[in-house]
This record gives sequence, structure tokens and C-alpha cells, in this order.
Amino acid sequence: MAVFSAGCPVTNPGLPDYIAGILKDKKKSVKELLKMNKTSDDKLEILLLQRWSCSQDKSICEPKVKCAEMELFASEMSPHRFGQAPMKPDTPVHFPPTAPETGHITQQHIQPPALHGQVALSTGVTMSLFHWQIQQEMQRMAGVSPELLNMQDGDGDTYVEFLHIAAAQGRRALAYVLAAKMAECGSLDVREHNGQTALHIAAAANQYLIVHDLLTHGAQINTRDLWGRTALHVCAEKGHYLSLQSIRKTQPDGDQQIDTECFNYDGMTPLHVAVLSHNAVVKEQRRLGNPSVDKAAELVQRRQTFVECVKTLLLMGASHRTKDQKSGRSCLHIASEGANVELMQLFLDHPSELSIVNDKTLSGNTALHIVSSLQSNKTQVQALKLLMQKGADPGSRNIENELPCQLVPQGPAGAKVRQILKGKNVHV
Repeated sequence: MAVFSAGCPVTNPGLPDYIAGILKDKKKSVKELLKMNKTSDDKLEILLLQRWSCSQDKSICEPKVKCAEMELFASEMSPHRFGQAPMKPDTPVHFPPTAPETGHITQQHIQPPALHGQVALSTGVTMSLFHWQIQQEMQRMAGVSPELLNMQDGDGDTYVEFLHIAAAQGRRALAYVLAAKMAECGSLDVREHNGQTALHIAAAANQYLIVHDLLTHGAQINTRDLWGRTALHVCAEKGHYLSLQSIRKTQPDGDQQIDTECFNYDGMTPLHVAVLSHNAVVKEQRRLGNPSVDKAAELVQRRQTFVECVKTLLLMGASHRTKDQKSGRSCLHIASEGANVELMQLFLDHPSELSIVNDKTLSGNTALHIVSSLQSNKTQVQALKLLMQKGADPGSRNIENELPCQLVPQGPAGAKVRQILKGKNVHV
């Protein structure tokens, strides 16, 4: 196959034959590759959520998760293709200890190995499967220079798309080696046709260990795709709290700071997106009423993942008072649109210098206006009582000079809402 560098064809560049086989996956879109891994990712998330522990304090606490062993993550972790791991590898390096059976994901546990080190193994330290796989990939990629990775084939596709494919498939060792080579020539943040970097893809696939590896190699955390989404937006949209945790635990290289307040092209921060996604699950639960046992369990699991995304973003410094750029809605306003009591309670209980309960949108509506105007919502009364208990002002007017009570729909349910707005039965 001929490739081109600076417009000139280069034949027989020495690309390893087994790497060329990955080109078959380029016929599939990255979106298709992500769908192929979705089922196994969902099963892993359910297992991890079952082992989730949090303090009994109702305030926001740091998520604690029992981490699956890093060596057993995703499809790349089947060494039978390469035979048994050698007892004495040719390129010895020093490896950090693997993650413990219980406890947090810590910097020590996700610290990647040094690719170029030649430090002898300490006495009694065994090589993990992942580190052995890195050595195998290094040997296979030894003939591929960083310059070659930037060459284009006849279709105009660059070999750096291998990294996107490896991230989508969860092939961590290959992604690690490719990222190291691409970082050398400054192409680590190259984008595919949707403007997504390998970090976007890894976040979309919830490959949280690859997310960590890419960041340690210098991937830019605040890069936006064609929809203005950063990796944080992607995690928030899909409920990938493990990848969010990985981003939070990983210190980006250099002076880059994680921008938790970055707006996508819909004018929303990652926290806004997480709240909207949680609202959608709550709405689906209400719509289905009495779903099957499996469907009910799936919805509970999805709902919990978005809650953990919200909590993790708050721990990262995201502000729940930030207003979206189109309507001026804060997270409380968005949660109120679905009478989402769970998140409303979380935001109202969150430590804040000023009360947020009477904050207004661009149209002058408070959360009380929004909840009062809801129709046929089973948790409307509960949400209304919560706002009143937290000091919501029923005398507040919007830019149309309307009071919350003037927005209440007619009917028996509306009569009960008006009683609560008058201060009656608030604590019942």
C-alpha cells in the first residue's frame, strides 16, 4: 500500500502486518465500534455500582468504587493470541502495584509504566498482564516511526486513526503505545471526521483506564468536538462516572486546567448535561409505570450512574449556579422542569454562600414558577413542598408579571398546589 508524506508517495513504509489488519475496522464508524462494546460495558457498570459505597452523610461525598483489576479491563486482555507471558521479559521495567481489591482508584494504582525505562524488576515483583502486553505492542510497533503515523493513505486517512479504533475497542496496551508515539510528534489530539479526539472516543466508550493513559501522555482535556463537547460533556451525557473519576484523579500535563464550566454549542456545561440526562431517565421511569424486572433494574442503574456523574462534577468544581446560555437556567431550574426531587434536594442541600432557591431564568421564572406550571406530574407536590421548605418565594414575579400561583393548571391537582403555595400543608 502506498502512503503519502507531504504529498509524495512512499511505498513499503514498514507498517507491521498485524497493525494493517486493524484497517478493516475503519470500514465501521467509531459509533458502530462503541455500540459493539456497549453490552459488556453495561454489565461492568452494574457490577461496580453494586459495590459502590458512600458515607451515610446526605451531603455530597466522594465516590468510592471497587475497581475492577486494570489488567482484566476490556477486550484486549486475552493473551492467548500471543502465547503465555514470558517469565523473564527482554525489556524489564519497574511496575507499580496493581489496584487493591477494595478502596479508591488512586494515582498510584493507575500510574502507567515508563515505556523507555530499563530498571530491573524488584525482588518478588511480578509482571502484570497489561505491562507484558505493552512490551508486546512495543515490539510490534518498533518499526513504526512517529512520522509514519502522520502519513496518509490513498483515501486521505491517517494512521493516527488507529488510536481512535484502539480506544473504541478498549485495546489499552495498543492505545498506550500508539499514544506515546503520537505524543512525540504532537499528533495525540488529532481529530476524526466528527472533530473527536481519541480522548473523546475513550470517554464515550467509558474506557476509563485509557482516558487516564491519554491524559498522562498529554492529551488536551478541554478540546471540543463538532458539537462543542469536551470529554466531560461526553461522560455527563452517557453517565460514564468511571471516566469522570479517572479525569478527576489524573493531573493533566503542563499548565492545562480542567474547564468544568465549558459550554457546548447548546450553551450547556457538563453539569447541565448530566442533569438533563438524569431527567430523561426519571421521565422514562414514570412513562413505563410498571416495567419488567430487567427493564426496571436497567433504569435504576442508569439513574444512579447519572447521579454519580453529577456528584463527581461537583467535586471537580462545577458550579450548579451556572446558567445555560440560551434560557438562563441553572441546574435547579433544569431539575425542576422534571420535578426531579432527587437532584433538586441535592442542589438545595449543597453548601453555598447564597440561597439558590429564588434564582431566576432569563424569563424571570424561579424554580417555584417552573414546578407550579407542571401538568400531570406525580412528584409535583413533593417538589413544591421541598422548594417552599427551602424558602422559595411564592410572591416572586417573572417578566410577564406572573406569580407562581397564576401558572398552576386547573383541576383537583391544581387546587392542592395552590394550597401549598399559600403555605398550607407544606410540612405534611
